[in-house]
Amino acid sequence: MYPQINITHWRKGSQRFETTRELALHIIEDTVYYKIFDQYCKPPCYMDEHYIPTFVHMLHGEMSANRSLTWVDWSRAGPHPARFIWPDVTDEFLNRIRFTDKCPYYGKDSENITSSKCVLFARKFTKETLEPLLRISPLVLGFGP
Repeated sequence: MYPQINITHWRKGSQRFETTRELALHIIEDTVYYKIFDQYCKPPCYMDEHYIPTFVHMLHGEMSANRSLTWVDWSRAGPHPARFIWPDVTDEFLNRIRFTDKCPYYGKDSENITSSKCVLFARKFTKETLEPLLRISPLVLGFGP
């Protein structure tokens, strides 16, 4: 992808994101960088994880919050985040995700800002975690059956 895209431009983002109408228009109007990604972005490069974050960083960085709304555990080595199974799902585990005191993101001018709103989502939970999640949700989240 070099020289149009160099390593300092490269970004990997969440598969889930939100955008403003203005930024969405910039993305869909792109005729230069999309073609480069379409031609050269092959696994382990993925369009949804690499093209949009890289494009936004390169051309519209001031419109990026540079953070994710999804909690992911990248502490284990490898290209994929940790996956959680039913014994992992406890009220302590969920509260650790919900009430972490470190929620940084980088605002305009790369200013490090701390937010009390950390995440809205978490991944990767196997299907076997549904029952324990439903069982402890009234205790942890304060609603449910």
